[in-house]
Amino acid sequence: MASPQQPVVDPPSPVDDFTPTFYVGHHESKRPLPITDFVLRQAQDVGYDMLTSPITSPHFHSRVLTLISEYLSELSLFESSDNAATKSTPPAPIIPPLTPVDTPLTPGDTVSQLIAYSSPWIDLCSSDPLISNISRQVLNIEIAYTSFCGVGNIIIPGPRSYSSGSTNNDGLMQYARAIQEALTIGSYIQMAIHIPMYGNDEVKDMTGDLRPFARDHNSTAKGKSIKEIDLFETWDAWNLIRSVCKYNSRLSVALGIPRQLPIESLQSRWFAEPLRLLSFTPSTFLKNKGGHPVLSKSHQSLITRYMRLKLPPWLLLCDVGPIPGLDDPLHRISTADGFPSPIAVADASRSVSPTPAEAVDLLSKESQKPRPKHKDPAAHLIYMRYLQRSQPLRTAIEKFGSGYQDYLQAPLQPLTDNLESVTYEVFEKDPVKYDWYERAIAQALSDWTEQRKPTSSPSGAVVIAVAGSGRGPLVTRALRASEMTGVPVELWAVEKNPNAYVLLQRHNEEDWGGVVKVVKSDMRAWKGPLRNTTGPIGQAITTTSPAPASPYGKVDILISELLGSFADNELSPECLDGVQHVLAPQFGISIPSSYTAHLTPILAPRLHADISHRAITDNTATETPYVVMLHAIDYLATSVPDHQRIQEAWEFVHPLPATTLAIAEARRGGGVSGGGGGSMSGGDGANEHNTRSVRLKFVCKDRGVVNGLAGYFEAVLYDGGEAGKVELSTRPDTIDAKSKDMISWFPIFFPLKTPLYFPDDSELEVSIWRQTDDRKVWYEWLVEAFVMVGPDKRMRLGMSEMGSSRKVGCLM
Repeated sequence: MASPQQPVVDPPSPVDDFTPTFYVGHHESKRPLPITDFVLRQAQDVGYDMLTSPITSPHFHSRVLTLISEYLSELSLFESSDNAATKSTPPAPIIPPLTPVDTPLTPGDTVSQLIAYSSPWIDLCSSDPLISNISRQVLNIEIAYTSFCGVGNIIIPGPRSYSSGSTNNDGLMQYARAIQEALTIGSYIQMAIHIPMYGNDEVKDMTGDLRPFARDHNSTAKGKSIKEIDLFETWDAWNLIRSVCKYNSRLSVALGIPRQLPIESLQSRWFAEPLRLLSFTPSTFLKNKGGHPVLSKSHQSLITRYMRLKLPPWLLLCDVGPIPGLDDPLHRISTADGFPSPIAVADASRSVSPTPAEAVDLLSKESQKPRPKHKDPAAHLIYMRYLQRSQPLRTAIEKFGSGYQDYLQAPLQPLTDNLESVTYEVFEKDPVKYDWYERAIAQALSDWTEQRKPTSSPSGAVVIAVAGSGRGPLVTRALRASEMTGVPVELWAVEKNPNAYVLLQRHNEEDWGGVVKVVKSDMRAWKGPLRNTTGPIGQAITTTSPAPASPYGKVDILISELLGSFADNELSPECLDGVQHVLAPQFGISIPSSYTAHLTPILAPRLHADISHRAITDNTATETPYVVMLHAIDYLATSVPDHQRIQEAWEFVHPLPATTLAIAEARRGGGVSGGGGGSMSGGDGANEHNTRSVRLKFVCKDRGVVNGLAGYFEAVLYDGGEAGKVELSTRPDTIDAKSKDMISWFPIFFPLKTPLYFPDDSELEVSIWRQTDDRKVWYEWLVEAFVMVGPDKRMRLGMSEMGSSRKVGCLM
């Protein structure tokens, strides 16, 4: 049986020449209001898909400033009066409701094409209670009115300060609390926090900014000093905000793309987050020789990568100039269709992003250059449409996985579930796995004849049994391998699924020439190839009455495809133990001959949010190992000597020594060697040899959050010695070398109920157990975070709850 964990729902039918669609928006900090139907049509004619709109007008802004000024004047008089010491401070003022002149928005058809942009002049992080209070009022008023108008998306400027580790009161927690409240007020609105990829872009002087009204503003400004940029500081702030908001599915990131891209690890970190849109300012772009705005090669690669997300982010061009044609409606403006002149999109002379120092120097030089009088007013949009048309086509793996990325699938019960034909069909689409199986079988057959091993067949043919034949793909490959090598075989197909058994018999009649002996049986109950014809071939003989001589023969090569996403999670060890009695004891070969499970801790906020939502109605949701095509994730560990990013947990080898199976059989049913229950209560210890446990250390250079463990496997189908091994791998760092383009298995994900945060330069210790009580098999897992506090001393910073899949374990 191959991977029954593969998705059986039909994904959106992929189009071979599919390229991501770029939804490009236009944002103007000082946009003329209101946005009329004419403005929207003009923007669409040029090639924009959406526009941003402020929620409130300058009139409202002025009204708030007046309210603050009057309150501060009143407060000053109060504090200078003689009875100030005996009276309480006047309460903060309440902003009166909106009036028609306070907002350009109104319910109607146009709002569906608008993204609301909340006021940037408020300061939710202010340490002054008055300013933070007024700022929250402004935000809540804007959210409530936006929700009333039916606007679906709103962008909220990020915190004015990001240094969560600062000793100063930076108000990050206040900001997060305000966003949590906003999500409650706008119960259907999608909210995106506008955050730079790194650094804190100082807001230029804004007319009417509330920050200078803070009563400790001058002392705070004086206390600020130039400090080294903390690359992960803005991500840290975002993590705090979404943690306070409990990973709300309506909260996402509007990521500001800088001129100088950060290190790869930070780009990967943001890739894992829920990106609603990417924003670009004129400073993000370079100028090519023709004076046209273009992006560096590294920016182009970043966009290509981010647009491969399951939900590609929108692109927002900020302050790149007004929408062309508004001042002259009769002037015809060409549409940005992705087919500009070559000179307009030629790459800049530099192929990579400038260094921070170079970026500052380039900006100052460009600002001093005289601007050409005639430039295309939609140059930035034209370039983005060109990038859209130039996106590379999807790979075969991307096409196969379309619609499945980050889609959680609960594991099946491989020994109790009979699979549907469509499930078999999904994993039969993987040519690589079956090509590799055919190579392994052919190599085993060649070695068998070269080494002149005796066979188990009276005719001298090599006896092959496919245990768990499904719809027969491995049977077909075994016949091909025999034909290719010229080695005669006697082939048996064993399958417990009564429905697949019917199809196997039909294949035998129509495709295999009747040379295959098809047996309907659980492989563990199969007695072996029937040599004495007194019994029916098509049935398993389960009688235990003694016979003078066994009518059953042995198998030379036992082939199975029982591996799961974590190698052993679909009971391959238990199944192959149960059928090993039919394998020739001296020369018998198992394909696969061994397999190993591998682990690494990952950040997976989308998966955590999905599982948390499921947990509302399913109490096993947080303790179920899921099969999932991991996509929007970030690997947290760094590869160092002795501690790789992905590490091996344990190994299973087949066939087992006969003594191990003899001990297991003696223990079964509480025999003389057992009866104590094994390591887990409720069992007799017969399957104790298939338990495993390991503790692994992972080194993490950058801070992060563990949402769970990603599991992979490697398998040796056949070890041909000097001829080499035929191997399979799902590990992302070895799959290309061992089984490139194999798609049969998605990784497994062991979730943590509560995310585990750790700082820079930490160590994560992962403990995982494979447990059994002789009726089922399950996993238990735990993650601990440590930091070094001395040459030989560590401090535990935190640990996860113990995860256990016992309630949903695989039944034996």
